[in-house]
Amino acid sequence: MFRQNWQRWAVAIVVFAISAVYQRMTGPTYPIHGKVNFAGETVSYRLERTHGGTDDHRVTLDGTRPSVSGVLSYKRFKTNEGWTEVPMQREGTALAASLPHQPPAGKLQYRIQLHAGDQTTTIPPGDPVVMRFKGAVPTFFMATHILFMSLAMIFSNRAGLEALSRHSRPRPFVLWTIISLFAGGLLLGPVVQKYAFGNWWTGVPFGHDLTDNKTAIAFVFWLAAFLAGRKGRRARGWVVLAAVVMLGVYLIPHSVLGSELDFSKM
Repeated sequence: MFRQNWQRWAVAIVVFAISAVYQRMTGPTYPIHGKVNFAGETVSYRLERTHGGTDDHRVTLDGTRPSVSGVLSYKRFKTNEGWTEVPMQREGTALAASLPHQPPAGKLQYRIQLHAGDQTTTIPPGDPVVMRFKGAVPTFFMATHILFMSLAMIFSNRAGLEALSRHSRPRPFVLWTIISLFAGGLLLGPVVQKYAFGNWWTGVPFGHDLTDNKTAIAFVFWLAAFLAGRKGRRARGWVVLAAVVMLGVYLIPHSVLGSELDFSKM
């Protein structure tokens, strides 16, 4: 029995880890990485897509020769404004310039143009990078939010695995999933949202924020599984369904359809 429990916990944690990494790396806030060949050298870049706090965002490109100069171009997202161009300053082997701070949920699109003699190239090669600004979230609230959401996913996986066994009782794990999801998603989630973007809730019925909506959907399914398991019923089908929904929620990239400031209303 101990070995079986250990194996189920291991599977639950591994599934959580894989889904968390996938969600992070496929989301619209994950930095853009790449390399370009320019002026006889390979230039690597890492361009951020989210910035928290009240300061400007520093854009830095490392590993360029002194003969290479750069221009940082930016404009507000989803506007017809022209591009603002800022010459990048050389700091040793790096080129650097700043994007001006924007209100919470405000977005800028930006790109870098490199010049060396009559040669020029644009980083990134395709579409400009979209940067979303947000307010600073206190470490305590962010850390506890992440902790409880992580525990919710682990308990969800564990409950689903327990429900697949005919002789096991998944209800304790269902209860811990609900508690963790409620604390991390429905209590701390709005607090983080308020600090970051100025609103407590931007999902249904107040908006289309997919992060808020998917959290609510997962909670509803787990609450249904809990209610279906009353009076000693195991409700294994409901538990498996809720676990599958929870996994699907975690596989949706974080911050998709997230808060976005409409500059036309300013």
